[in-house]
Amino acid sequence: MPGSAAGRSCVSSARCWPTRGWGVTESTTDAAVVAVADTTEIDRFLDALWMERGLSRNTLAAYGRDLRGFARWLHERRGAGLLAAQREDLLAYLAARVAAEAKPRTTARLLSSLRRFYQLAVRDGRLAADPSDRIEAPQLGRPLPKSLTEADVEALIKAPDTATALGLRDRAMLELLYATGLRVSELVGLRLPQLNLRQGVVRTLGKGSKERLVPLGEQAADWLGRYLDTARAGLLKGR
Repeated sequence: MPGSAAGRSCVSSARCWPTRGWGVTESTTDAAVVAVADTTEIDRFLDALWMERGLSRNTLAAYGRDLRGFARWLHERRGAGLLAAQREDLLAYLAARVAAEAKPRTTARLLSSLRRFYQLAVRDGRLAADPSDRIEAPQLGRPLPKSLTEADVEALIKAPDTATALGLRDRAMLELLYATGLRVSELVGLRLPQLNLRQGVVRTLGKGSKERLVPLGEQAADWLGRYLDTARAGLLKGR
C-alpha cells in the first residue's frame, strides 16, 4: 500500500520497477542526456506522489515523461539542472512546445507537471522559490457540441411507434422540439392553455420568467392535434 514500509522500499527498487522511470520505456540516448541529479530529483518526486497520493502507474509515467522532456531541453539550452531552472526557462519551454504545435491541453498538462514538481521541491526545502509561480495555464476552449445530421434528426423523429398512445405522444414531443427549439424543461412544463393550434403558436416561459410566443409549424401542430384528439385522454386515465 502507498506509504507502507514495504511499499516504500519497493518504489525505488529496480527489482520492483524493472523499467526506467515508473514504467516509461526510454531509448538509451534519451535516458543518457538526463543528468543523474535530475533523474534522482524526478524519482524522488514520483516516489512522493505515489506514497502521498496513491497515483496510478500510468499517471506517474506521464509526470515522468513531462519532467524528463523538460530536463533534456533545459540541459541542451544552458546546461542547467531542474533545480536551477528559472521562471524564464519554464516560459521559454512552454513557448517552444506551443511552437512545435502542442495542443493547449498538452501545454496545460506540462505546466501542471512542472508546477507540482517545483511546489514539492519548495515544500521539502530543496528549493527556495517556485519558478512556476504566477505562470498562467493556457485557456482550454470548450469543444463545440456535436450536431445531428438531417438524416439523424429524421430517424429520431420517426423512431416512436405512432400506432401506440405512448408512441404518438413521443412523436408529438419530438416534432414540437424540432419545430420550436424549446428547452426540454420548457417542453415538459407545457400546459394546454399555452398551446394554440388554430393560430399555430405556443406560449412559453423561458429563463427569468420571460414569456415568448413560438411558432409551431404545420407538421408539429398536426402531430400535436393527433395526440390531443386520440391518445392523451387514454394516457391520463386514472391519474
